[in-house]
Amino acid sequence: MQKTGKITVCGIVQGVGFRPFVYAQATTLKIAGTVQNLGSEVEIFARGARFEEFLAALTRGPPLSRIDSVTVSDTAREIPGGFFILPSATGSFSGMIPPDIACCNECVTDIFSPGGRYENYWATSCVNCGPRYSIINTIPYDRERTSMDEFPMCPACAAEYNDPHSRRHHAQTIACPVCGPKVELFDTEGRKVDCCDPVKEAAELLDAGKILAIRGAGGFHLACIENSAGELKSRLGRNEQPFACMVRPDYLDLLADVSEQDRELLASPVHPIVVLTKRDPTAHATISNVHTIGCMLPYTGLHHLLFSYLKNPLLIMTSANMPGYPMITAIDQAMAKLNRDVEFFLAHNRTIVNRCDDSVMRDGYIIRLSRGIAPKRTAIDLGKRCILAVGPELNANATIYRNGFAVTSPHVGNVRNPATLEYLQETVRNLQRVLGAEFEVIAHDLHPQFLSTRFARELAAEHELELIPVQHHRAHIAAATTEPGIGIAIDGVGYGDDGTVWGGEIFSGQVPDLKRVAHLEPVPMPGGDLATKFPERMLYGILPDEKILALLAERGWSDIELGVMRKQVASGFNVTATSSTGRVLDAASALLGICREKTYDGEPAMKLESAAYGGKAEPWELMYGTRDGCDILSTRELMATALARQQEARGDRRAVRDIAASFQYNLSRGIATLAIRAAERDGMQMIAISGGVAINHAIRETIRSEIAAAGLECVINAEYPPGDGCVSFGQCIYAGKLLARR
Repeated sequence: MQKTGKITVCGIVQGVGFRPFVYAQATTLKIAGTVQNLGSEVEIFARGARFEEFLAALTRGPPLSRIDSVTVSDTAREIPGGFFILPSATGSFSGMIPPDIACCNECVTDIFSPGGRYENYWATSCVNCGPRYSIINTIPYDRERTSMDEFPMCPACAAEYNDPHSRRHHAQTIACPVCGPKVELFDTEGRKVDCCDPVKEAAELLDAGKILAIRGAGGFHLACIENSAGELKSRLGRNEQPFACMVRPDYLDLLADVSEQDRELLASPVHPIVVLTKRDPTAHATISNVHTIGCMLPYTGLHHLLFSYLKNPLLIMTSANMPGYPMITAIDQAMAKLNRDVEFFLAHNRTIVNRCDDSVMRDGYIIRLSRGIAPKRTAIDLGKRCILAVGPELNANATIYRNGFAVTSPHVGNVRNPATLEYLQETVRNLQRVLGAEFEVIAHDLHPQFLSTRFARELAAEHELELIPVQHHRAHIAAATTEPGIGIAIDGVGYGDDGTVWGGEIFSGQVPDLKRVAHLEPVPMPGGDLATKFPERMLYGILPDEKILALLAERGWSDIELGVMRKQVASGFNVTATSSTGRVLDAASALLGICREKTYDGEPAMKLESAAYGGKAEPWELMYGTRDGCDILSTRELMATALARQQEARGDRRAVRDIAASFQYNLSRGIATLAIRAAERDGMQMIAISGGVAINHAIRETIRSEIAAAGLECVINAEYPPGDGCVSFGQCIYAGKLLARR
């Protein structure tokens, strides 16, 4: 039995309390030796009679770690008595810094313990919680390589840091009111508000109805009580967009129906925003005018302190940035951009190195991949070449593959503007530095005009790298599964092989050989992108009927506007063909008068889903056809049925709910039928679902139940978003599988 050796531990072993864990195990098991950080590995020299037990403990690791391998080799090094944590040194880059972790219960207790060192201190943390990714400059993960380097430890913190029996033993974020970052309150002129307790003062201002910008772990939030939500929406020009809110735990069940799964997620180390169904679908309309509401619990010491003073049970807590733009992180930038939207700024002076928005989840699926979840590291064998995938245009992020692991960045945003493109580039540089990656291949979206595509081309040209374009929806399926089967991609828009806009696609095969075998009926988008903003245009594109023109005339469309649109569709001028599921849902929303103008991404489809909530779905007759060797579901016939029902029930609000529910049900049933037919024809046993439309509970579950009824396996990736937040990961997989065939 081995009693001495050199042990190398690889994986997520930085920022998770691994060295203190090793020290504690060594002390308990009477093991002599040393432990040292080497890049993203930990190197241990150990000897002792209970060496094998020590190895078993290392294989388990502390709760936040992810152990890839524990390698043991003989050593000739003399190992003296005692066990020591050595200073870090540079080494390999095979692991990853974990995401930011919500303030743990023990630290919350410390914050509210009278007379304790951490009483009322906003940045209280320990080895098990606190910021990680948002403060890291490079690895190894030590204080001097984070933005905490600006705050030298006081003697009391240094004593805890060096105490093997302390929960803060080698906690790189350890800080207290004496030596740590401070919180201050400012007015819109940048003047410091004179008060004894800035957090308490901020709570009083919020209770009084004021709107504040609050600097959190990964960026600024805009905060206000529910009574001020309407004013905040007016100032931001987001009158229709739902806000997320931070909720006092004891109020949560009064606000929404909370499943056990939801409750576990809300209280997990991630502390994401969880989209919940309201107890009363019409309540809290100033926060959310749909039947769901996004809720999160306080996740930093600052939040816990704020709620301890606050009289109101919830705060609106929305990211301080324009939709699709990067989150604001710096106080001077916040004051320059937000001084007309807020009255005060509550800000700390710790630098945010890597911005990070809140993660969002629904039904256990990720909507936005960010704080607490990303950077996300996935073990997968894609070969020996280092791959960068720069993602799509909307809800973009980036993924880097290196040495058997794909690491996906937090949410970046909509890469339609230079500011977000710059943020994407910054994110890539930061991840590249932390991972020590040297790119050899760049995967990007097939669309030639995306700014992310341009970034890929410029980077490839600068460094002479290989480019691999990946069709948007094939990336979706690649992210969901690499096994042979059928793939359903139900999405907004994506550039297709034929130059048209895809979005309701059925593929057959195995990555990278995914053949398009079925899709929704291609229909015109009159005015191109205008049909996305004004879904009544999409309605006429799907159903160019005189009854639709009459309906639009009743709603105020002029004869000139109707005439231009009629000519566009008839001639094909300034018209793009699309098979998008999202655009079909938009058109149905417009038909029923639910949403006539899109003011935020996904609004028409979200409002259609909300209108359908509680409605009674009835089966409609569906029509199928073929085109260029592909099966097709006729969305024109589906819309014609909806129009007939709508005209029969004018003015009946209950009927609108039933029609909305029926439309979703029958569209889902038709999509499932296309996939099941393809599976039967091609001898496949598995059907994967991806795409932003899969976030719609009714649509996803209808498709899933139809697949199950056909005796087939249904796969939905719960580790990555069904929406476009999975695309960079899928691009990476697709490119890796393509390279493997060469």
